[in-house]
Amino acid sequence: MLCTRRLRGLGAGLAALRPGPAGRVSCRADIRARRVSTGWAPVGAAFSVRPQGRLLDVFGERQGLFGVPELSAPEGFRVAQEAALRRTEVLVEQACSTPAGPDTVRIFDELSDTLCRVADLADFVKIAHPEREFREAAEEACRSIGTMVEKLNTNVELYQSLQRLLADKKLVDSLDAETRRVAELFMFDFEISGIHLDEEKRKRAVDLNVKILDLSSQFLMGTNFPIKIEKRLLPEHIHHHFVRNGNHIVVDGLHAEAPDDLVREAAYKIFLYPDAGQLKCLEELLRNRDLLAKLVGYSTFSHRALQGTIAQNPETVMLFLEKLSEKLSERTVKDFEMMREMKMKLNPQNSELMPWDPPYYSGMIRAERYNIEPSLYCPFFSLGACMEGLNILFNKLLGVSLYAEQPAKGEVWCEDVRKLAVVHESEGLLGHIYCDFFQRAEKPHQDCHFTIRGGRLKADGEYQLPVVVLMLNIPHSPRKSPALLTPGMMENLFHEMGHAMHSMLGRTRYQHVTGTRCPTDFAEVPSILMEYFSNDYRVVSQFARHYETGQPLPKAMVSRLCESKKVCAAADMQLQVFYATLDQIYHGKHPLRKSTTDILRETQEDVYGLPYVPNTAWQLRFSHLVGYGAKYYSYLMSRAVASMVWKECFLQDPFNRAAGERYRREVLVHGGGREPMLLVQGMLQKCPSVDDFVDALVSDLDPDFETFFMDSQ
Repeated sequence: MLCTRRLRGLGAGLAALRPGPAGRVSCRADIRARRVSTGWAPVGAAFSVRPQGRLLDVFGERQGLFGVPELSAPEGFRVAQEAALRRTEVLVEQACSTPAGPDTVRIFDELSDTLCRVADLADFVKIAHPEREFREAAEEACRSIGTMVEKLNTNVELYQSLQRLLADKKLVDSLDAETRRVAELFMFDFEISGIHLDEEKRKRAVDLNVKILDLSSQFLMGTNFPIKIEKRLLPEHIHHHFVRNGNHIVVDGLHAEAPDDLVREAAYKIFLYPDAGQLKCLEELLRNRDLLAKLVGYSTFSHRALQGTIAQNPETVMLFLEKLSEKLSERTVKDFEMMREMKMKLNPQNSELMPWDPPYYSGMIRAERYNIEPSLYCPFFSLGACMEGLNILFNKLLGVSLYAEQPAKGEVWCEDVRKLAVVHESEGLLGHIYCDFFQRAEKPHQDCHFTIRGGRLKADGEYQLPVVVLMLNIPHSPRKSPALLTPGMMENLFHEMGHAMHSMLGRTRYQHVTGTRCPTDFAEVPSILMEYFSNDYRVVSQFARHYETGQPLPKAMVSRLCESKKVCAAADMQLQVFYATLDQIYHGKHPLRKSTTDILRETQEDVYGLPYVPNTAWQLRFSHLVGYGAKYYSYLMSRAVASMVWKECFLQDPFNRAAGERYRREVLVHGGGREPMLLVQGMLQKCPSVDDFVDALVSDLDPDFETFFMDSQ
């Protein structure tokens, strides 16, 4: 009911990050413009230098994390969670005693918000805070709130209060579209927990949910577990490529970019060697997901997982993947042939293309053709300049500006964290973004977005402003130099800021569907769209200047960089089709007709085209099977939608204010409060077909003839 977990780069949220309003109720009329603060500073300058400590705060009173007073010390998590649990009891009583109507949905959303405001914050702190005591306290808060969520998911009286509303057609028809959708989403969350079943089956559903949670955690741990082998089993001349531990070599990844073919081959065969315990864990996870789906009324787990998405069902997903694979086939064959030629050129003795080869040899082809050494670009992409570039883009497109705001003592968890105020030219303050951008010990390596507090319209007419964290892993620069980003880091920054602006500009009535809390195959659209802006010279030229000379980044360098990404891109996309197809089969009809490894071998050779390597089990390292179970196709679908939006609305003019306002009005403002396909239709003014999605992806692979012409001169 109140909980479905977030996934990937987007972070984690307790209050449904899935589902999406047929018709919305704009909250903007209810919001008074927030006053402008005199403490705001230009964003570019704030990121150009490392902070020198917070000297002015030395004698000030210490505030809590994110300005939450209780969280000035780890013990405050217990205070916060106990207050949330007490408030929860009051709201449950209200929900069960209030006559069915719009207030029922409002109370449910406040209940969700009360729990999420502790759980979402704790979910971030438990992985990101540098102090162990804070992490442990946050972990305990997550467990405590999670236990309450499980209890609420099986509260029959609470379920019946919502059921009374949805069973009354006259009442349902009187609800505005967003309220009706949120009520239906709460009901969906209830029913996938089995609350509508008889007592015996309901207990079985609870047991299965607990088992799936435990198996998911176990499987995730196993996906990153390093493999230790005796040194004597590997040729001595490649030992130095791996971590050495006494008489053993530790292999902790695929070493996909290593120039030595033997290093990549050894890493692939060792790291992907089947582990019996991990294999059993995956099989149990898939089996229990299938049992739960059938118990609550679905024919497969995939049918359950895809309800409410753009695709709607696994049949549409498979049609999308099959059509895309068909359109990619000739291009993929050509890409593999180019890689084989490069391998033959560099290693004539062993020119057969193997699954460990594409990342390295496609990179070599890009480097040879386009001379895109990252160090040539980094001086033009200082962090301060990139942040100013985002500020310029948002200001021109949406009337939104980013300002640096000095956090109070104790408000942030590391002195490198910056706080941004997001301010609209007429509406005032829209929310806050905390930027945790720099590497540090024990910090997770992935770039991601976390919702800390969702936006919602409160009972007093005020709008609860959203708060998010963006986490990147930028290396520290020398003390007197700005942080310099590689082109990939710059693109990741734009991507994650797309998620943040989705959260900032959402103005849903209910936090259950705020911002990125929308279906998985739509959640990546705003972030991927930002990648298109980051690759457009008209945008890049606004900010890319050499940090020492002020020289602008030449247009030819941007064009070469963009075109280099199309080298072997069909093979890369085909690999994603393979992963997504495998995901669908694993979560399709059960019992599976073959072992997961046999299915991997068969699917890899049929869909991807490179041979399966005996005694490997790549699926046991496929961590996305947990967070993206039956929904791994979402990246491809989101990219297709983003491509269509870019070409239809921004290709002619990336700073088109009318298109920007339409994008906010038709997409960003709704969060997950409207069916995702309706959002797509509203933006594109048409209902795209599967063929449209496929064509959008494939057309992105076509070369840019202007670049070709420039390079041929």
